[in-house]
Amino acid sequence: MQALIEFKINNIIDMSDFSLVYDKKSMDFLYEYLNNYSPTSYEAENQKRWLEYLKPYIDDYMVDNYGTVVGIINPEAEYKVVIEAHADEISWYVNYIDDDGFIYVKRNGGSDPMIAPSKRVKIWGRKGVVPGVFGWPAIHLRKRGKLDPPALENIFIDVGAKSKEEVLEMGIHCGAVIAFDDELSEMNDKYFVGRALDNRIGGFMIAQVARLLKENGVKLPFGLYIVNAVMEEVGLRGAQMIADNLKPNVAIITDVGHDTTTPLIKTKEEGEFAVDKGPILSYAPAIHNKLMDIIMETARENDIPYQEEALSRSTGTDTDAFAFSSGGIVSALLSLPLRYMHTTVETVSKKDVLNIIKLYYFTLQKIENNHDFRYFS
Repeated sequence: MQALIEFKINNIIDMSDFSLVYDKKSMDFLYEYLNNYSPTSYEAENQKRWLEYLKPYIDDYMVDNYGTVVGIINPEAEYKVVIEAHADEISWYVNYIDDDGFIYVKRNGGSDPMIAPSKRVKIWGRKGVVPGVFGWPAIHLRKRGKLDPPALENIFIDVGAKSKEEVLEMGIHCGAVIAFDDELSEMNDKYFVGRALDNRIGGFMIAQVARLLKENGVKLPFGLYIVNAVMEEVGLRGAQMIADNLKPNVAIITDVGHDTTTPLIKTKEEGEFAVDKGPILSYAPAIHNKLMDIIMETARENDIPYQEEALSRSTGTDTDAFAFSSGGIVSALLSLPLRYMHTTVETVSKKDVLNIIKLYYFTLQKIENNHDFRYFS
């Protein structure tokens, strides 16, 4: 990767150093942030890690009652622009412990029972973290047509206990949270692979935007609020709270979108989107057309590829929470193409990650102080 890349914005040559995105400091942070855990409503410890990385690049910060973290640049400015991702990951709750010591679960977010069998897990009990596995009958013992596919009713966790009493003695209790035990890796030097790329890779991207602004000496004319929200996976709850709290003028959200080019997906129904082809830019009622026009113009000016998507009534992301909050916040969505969502092998392109960071970085420099996004007046 070139250390210095030239871009032309508003007839000014920009010599921003994007090699920072994948330098050792950034990659150490990425692996630490992705390999630790943020089950929905249990994000606090990893939020601390995110904030510590961000602190050198911001002027102030705040943390709300449920753990959403906001880094602030130019906190004295009246006009507020948000860039946002969500920090939580899908997980499970202990729901029932049978007499033989096997644990049955409830979903915490959009967890998929189909992928659970044979996965290692961690259970946060009252005496600490307990390892376990989602068990499943061996192929030799399954009779064709006699065993239902994995579902909440039949998946179970084995923690090596012989009785309910032994499980309880380990500190495991009804309501204890569970996450898949899996770590980030790279594939073919082109892709990140792991659990919870949805959407902690977004937290990485917005943190990198803050770092680039600081280290490249970019001064924005408005207040920038870098938001890492909690509880997206259970209904955009963290975004709802922080949008009402901050009441920003503009919000640009990043989340992941489906790569629809892999087998078993109906492309005509889902649209056609692929990794390596740039961020997915969406059309939907929550997306403000004038803000999206600026984003697309910025992408074209800087040779950033992008894909276009129609989303009908809602985006299903924190964009909806911001757009329809506080009397209407001008909002847009930058989606990172991702394969195998809500599995432990979520896959994204390193090139797409870099392009979203660039798109944020240059778009922010095109938004003016007191920018008027009204369609007419």
